[in-house]
This record gives sequence, C-alpha cells and structure tokens, in this order.
Amino acid sequence: MKKLYYSMGEVSKLTGLAPHVLRTWEKTYSELSPKKNSAGNRAYKEEELELIFRIKELLMDKKFSTEGVKKALKGELPENEDTLSPEAIKDLTEIRVFLNELLERI
Repeated sequence: MKKLYYSMGEVSKLTGLAPHVLRTWEKTYSELSPKKNSAGNRAYKEEELELIFRIKELLMDKKFSTEGVKKALKGELPENEDTLSPEAIKDLTEIRVFLNELLERI
C-alpha cells in the first residue's frame, strides 16, 4: 500500500499515536518536518512515516530519553542488529490495519 503522501489521520491510525503527539514530535525532532499542502494539512512522505515508527520504537519500546532518541537519529549510538527496520515495522503495521478493516467488513 505505498502512497506518495499520508494525511495526519492516516499516520495517526497506522502508528497508534494521537495527532497532538505527532505535532509535538515535529517540534522536538528536527528530522521530522512534513510539508503542508495548499489547504495547510500535513502531508507525510514514506520516509517521514518510517522515521515516526523509528522514534516510537526508541521512545516506547527501548525506553530512550528524548536526548537519546536525538543521538540515535544522528547515528551517535550503536545500532542493535536484532530489531526490525522502521520500513518493515511500517509495512507490517499497514498490513495489520488492512486486515483489521477487512475483518470489520465481514
């Protein structure tokens, strides 16, 4: 389900994060800066969605601090090879959302 752009609602649904959390992360992490369309709505690219999954993993799963996440995003911390890539996590989450929507239709 590759798309050029994702809306804030779609990103919120895929990541399980509230829109206010996404807006806060934009202020906290300079790497996350989605463009706004002509209506002023955020338009997230594929790379930004992967970055959100990476930040979420670092904060919520690995219990990094905000400063730790910033260092990890800059590559200042060693990577753990036994984790899924942000792209794989995003793809698996998209599949889960699709299957849940399909199940609701049945």
